[in-house]
Amino acid sequence: MKWIVLVTFGLPLLAALVFIGFVRLAPVDPGRWHVALTDHPASIKPNDASAYATGGDLAAPILRDTPEVVLAKLEQIALAEPRLRHVAGSPSEGRITFLQRSRLWGIPDFITAEATSVAEGTRLEMWSRARFGYWDGGANLARLERWIAALQD
Repeated sequence: MKWIVLVTFGLPLLAALVFIGFVRLAPVDPGRWHVALTDHPASIKPNDASAYATGGDLAAPILRDTPEVVLAKLEQIALAEPRLRHVAGSPSEGRITFLQRSRLWGIPDFITAEATSVAEGTRLEMWSRARFGYWDGGANLARLERWIAALQD
């Protein structure tokens, strides 16, 4: 009887704890996630979302400020969100990458933003993607929509 209870409840609980530990403690390599967006076209995976000039889920917004100011404003918006931290880059570099974890499991999403000068102002391209899994319930797309809306206010 003890073996049945152990197998029925103990092993799934142990597996869940191992999964949670792995997801939360897996090392973050900035070199893997802080990438040039021109080298990474939009993904077809449902746990990725992008705002690109062409081919993304959203159109990349054109903003009036300089690229450095646009990324500085985006950084303020991003860092105001819960469970988010800066991974690499800076507004002066023209590219910045953040990591935001989900509330319950702590599953990491990586968000990279690049700002470039164009004739109309500054184009802000972003790519938000999950590190693990295949589906995110629309969290990455919602994040990009929220950040773009906040920048345009």
